[in-house]
Amino acid sequence: MVTKVNLGDIAAEVALKAIKNIHLSVFYPPDGKVRISAPLGTNIDTVRIFAISKLGWIKKQQQKLRAQERETPREYLNRESRYVSGKRYLLQILETDSSPKVELTHTEIRLQVRPDSSDEKKQVILNQWCRNQLKKAALPIIAKWTPLLGVQLQGFNVRKMKTRWGSCTPLSNAILLNLELAKKPIECLEYIIVHEMLHMIEPAHNNRFVTLMNQAMPKWQFYRDKLNKLPATHEKWLY
Repeated sequence: MVTKVNLGDIAAEVALKAIKNIHLSVFYPPDGKVRISAPLGTNIDTVRIFAISKLGWIKKQQQKLRAQERETPREYLNRESRYVSGKRYLLQILETDSSPKVELTHTEIRLQVRPDSSDEKKQVILNQWCRNQLKKAALPIIAKWTPLLGVQLQGFNVRKMKTRWGSCTPLSNAILLNLELAKKPIECLEYIIVHEMLHMIEPAHNNRFVTLMNQAMPKWQFYRDKLNKLPATHEKWLY
C-alpha cells in the first residue's frame, strides 16, 4: 500500500512493506522526491513524526540533487562525449552493412551500425556493450572482496535502475548493479559492490552497517560523495 504524507511544503510517498525498520530515501533529480518504506502495520502518524525528525537531512539531499551537474541530452552524434569507467571518450558513428558492434580506442567509442539505424537502436547496442563492460569490471572486484568479507555471492546482474546504484537480495544471495555504473570510475563501482555485499551480513543501514563499511573500506564516504557529485544523465531510465 502506498500513501502520501505532507511535511510542510514537501510531500512524501509512504509504502508499507514486510520489513523491520523505517527507510527514508530522496531520489529523482533534479527535484528530489521523498520516499519512506515502513513495516506493515506502522501508524502513519509514527511515519510522519519520523520524517519530520529527518527534515533537515531531506532538504540537504534535495539541495544536492538540484545542484548536481547534468549531462546534455544524448543525440548519438559524431564527437558526442561519452564516459566509460570515468574516462571521457568521443562517440564515432560508423554506418556499414556489417553486423553492429562497439569498439573502444584510447580516445573514441566506435559504434558500428547499419545505415539508417534509429537512435533507439543505437542506444540498445551501446547499452548492451556497456552492460558487458560493467560485468567484466565487476567480476574481479567481487573475487577480491569475497574472501575479505566472507560473503559468497550466488550471482549478480546488471539492470537499468531509476532510484538506486545497486541492490541486493539476501534470500538468493545475489546483487544488482545499475547500468549507469559502467560510466563511473572503477573505485565508485567497487564501493557499490562492497556496500551491497555487506548488506548480506547486515540488511539495514544502521550503526552496525556503518561500522562494517568503515572496517572494510575506510574511504567509502569519499567514494559515495564522488559518485553522487558526478554528472547525472538526461536519459529517462537512469537515476
